[in-house]
Amino acid sequence: MKSKITLILMCLLAWATYLPLQAQVSFGKAEKFNEDWLFSLSDDSLSRTNNFDDSKWRKLDLPHDWSIEGQLSPTLASCTGYLPGGIGWYRKHFQVTDDAPRHYIYFEGAYNRSEVYLNGHLLGKRPNGYISFMYDMTPYLKEGENVLAVRIDHSRYADSRWYTGSGIYRDVWMIAAPETHFAQWGVGWQATSLSDKRASIAVDMQVEKHRDITGTLKVKATLYNKEGKQVAQQSAGIKDGKSGIAQQHVTLNVSKPNRWDLDNPYLYTLKTELFHNGNKIDECETRVGLRTLQFDPNKGFALNGNWMKVKGVCLHHDAGVLGAVVPKEVWERRLTNLKSIGVNAIRMSHNPQAPVLYDLCDEMGFLVMDEASDEWEFPKRKWVQGWNVGEPSFDGSFDFFEEWIEQDVTDMVRRDRNHPCIFLWSIGNEVDYPNDPYSHPILDGTTINQPMFGGYKPDAPDAMRIGKIAKRLAACVRKIDTSRPVTGALAGVVMSNQTEYPEAVDVVGYNYTENRYDEDHATYPDRIIYGSETGVGFDAWLAVRDKDFIFGQFIWTGTDYLGEAGRWPSRGLYTGLLDFGSFPKPRGHFRASLWCEHPVTYIGTYPIKEGQDWLSQDAWDIWNYEPGQLIRVVCYTNAPQARLLLDGKEIGKMKPYDDKSGIIYWDIPYQAGELKAEGCDTNGNVLSNYSITSSGRPYAIRASADCDTLSSGKTIAHITVEVVDEKGTVVKLGDNNITCHIEGPAKLLGLENSDNSDMGDYTDNRQRVYHGRLLAYIQTTGEKGEIRVKFTSPLLKDTEVTLHAE
Repeated sequence: MKSKITLILMCLLAWATYLPLQAQVSFGKAEKFNEDWLFSLSDDSLSRTNNFDDSKWRKLDLPHDWSIEGQLSPTLASCTGYLPGGIGWYRKHFQVTDDAPRHYIYFEGAYNRSEVYLNGHLLGKRPNGYISFMYDMTPYLKEGENVLAVRIDHSRYADSRWYTGSGIYRDVWMIAAPETHFAQWGVGWQATSLSDKRASIAVDMQVEKHRDITGTLKVKATLYNKEGKQVAQQSAGIKDGKSGIAQQHVTLNVSKPNRWDLDNPYLYTLKTELFHNGNKIDECETRVGLRTLQFDPNKGFALNGNWMKVKGVCLHHDAGVLGAVVPKEVWERRLTNLKSIGVNAIRMSHNPQAPVLYDLCDEMGFLVMDEASDEWEFPKRKWVQGWNVGEPSFDGSFDFFEEWIEQDVTDMVRRDRNHPCIFLWSIGNEVDYPNDPYSHPILDGTTINQPMFGGYKPDAPDAMRIGKIAKRLAACVRKIDTSRPVTGALAGVVMSNQTEYPEAVDVVGYNYTENRYDEDHATYPDRIIYGSETGVGFDAWLAVRDKDFIFGQFIWTGTDYLGEAGRWPSRGLYTGLLDFGSFPKPRGHFRASLWCEHPVTYIGTYPIKEGQDWLSQDAWDIWNYEPGQLIRVVCYTNAPQARLLLDGKEIGKMKPYDDKSGIIYWDIPYQAGELKAEGCDTNGNVLSNYSITSSGRPYAIRASADCDTLSSGKTIAHITVEVVDEKGTVVKLGDNNITCHIEGPAKLLGLENSDNSDMGDYTDNRQRVYHGRLLAYIQTTGEKGEIRVKFTSPLLKDTEVTLHAE
């Protein structure tokens, strides 16, 4: 897009998320293949053979992450959270019980460098641990018992700047299919026009024939609205009967279409069917959301014609104690809590993530920036003794870049293009980090807002290579999808501006470079700019809010995450708006005061010396200090003004909102009681309030679940566990050790206290509370019945939660 006056994408695409039973592959009958696997954390090449003795191997169900089961150790690498990697094998004995002529095995993700064998035959290798992939098992299947063996090589465990996990950590599916069927990721569509009166949709269907076929071959596409009523249908014949892939297009016309929006994520269902001589032989269902995207270098971004600010966060794929295996319910709770503090967009940092996450973003109304990779042809620094501490490691994915990157980018787009939530394709993150590894003469005498590792280094890789690679990868995206812009997250804009990189993409992301917004907007007036990664600072938000040409920001990060840790003890990076357990942190409440449309008020406190003017957005809501101690009370609110009350009496006068800091504050001497802030309108009417109360000594445990009835099919309940005093006030300074006991058809997945510096054992049923709280993940085991979850602690009154698996 060399004429970037306005980039308008009549996307609407809702290329669509495939319903779960299609397992994202768009053909055949898919069933989860997760149960009854065998695992060994060892490496024996004979493990691929059928007659190998695996009788002593561990029995488990997938998904599985063996790294999170390991022992945290200061001898391991900080970049991956001081947790181990290694080499492991998975084996599954199975029989094919249906009479379908073809069978495939589909992995949503396996980290990393996987090799898959069936009955001793190599089906294929896939080094990228984040990419979904599929193999045809048909040539090597046999009657009776078959053995599928998977080798995962994560011996180069410090190969990432953050925690990756190890193993087959996403779902696996087996697909039964006829000889002729829709191709993998071969059904999709795009709206060629969209208005309030009418939508015209081009449906693209690829059909794969494994042998020549005679007779009549026909495809049919039918669109159903949210209520299940048919709103459009069209059929077409396929003339080419020769083996291979044939392609056919039909157009669907929809009257008065409903649009997918953030507040109303309306989803249609597209049903595509394949017929041979009038008999249906294959079908696929795809959820669809219609919307338009518009990008403008001066006005920013519009969804469905409405100019708006993208209030985004970056997310890694782990969930604290759960590691890389994150069930749907955990993602749903996390997204719900992010939405509650005003987040409307997610950046998949820095790789394709689990399909269920995109499904939820479609359903819940989030924009998504899908991202391909964090590393290109040369390795980046991987810190092993703490972030930016000591000598780095240089393991990574660079060694398979040339062989696989174009296939990886292509597969990302083909797999995910149907999701209406996706509005940007990113081909890379910070691949232009100055001197990590590329360099350019412009670096002499230049500074950026991140560590630059010195000036120009003539022996380092030439930065001009970045633009050439960017052109290649952008072409991979556009070959499949031109309805969304291609972007990249630039860490060294000052250097990349000397290359072809910014022109190779359609929309240019700036990481931590707000100070160049005005200068580059003036220098490159056709460039569309946004904050692809920013800090949580108020100034970084003002640079978005107050500049029409900056359409949004993605804050680092939405949640705390494992890896990229500081010096021991530190599990991860503590930058999240939510903590490891997905509870809002103080900075999350501060963000809510900036981003939410509904009334918001929060108060936090900290000791301060008289005359200090330090204002924190990380103040915890604690009200326990020494009598008379000077305490700063900070209020995060979106109300025009606020006042402070202690036990119902005004102790802090009404103050106006401060647009220079986003914080209202009072310095008061501590007195025990109930401290309340009231956010008020200009007439003094209360819009919202927030209270904190002084607590006594720990007395009892209180627990509450987010549901009391669960499906027996391995679903999750979140139980919030708190230490309270005799009056029921949470003791936020408490650090009591809690033990969890379970009776009934459920198991404990983990106890998450969200303390980044707690390096204890997270694999058992004991954990200390942090800020008086922890979260228990309880999963049903597949049977029906009553589940009793009891929490105990020495000297505290225990409690019990009853759940039901149905």
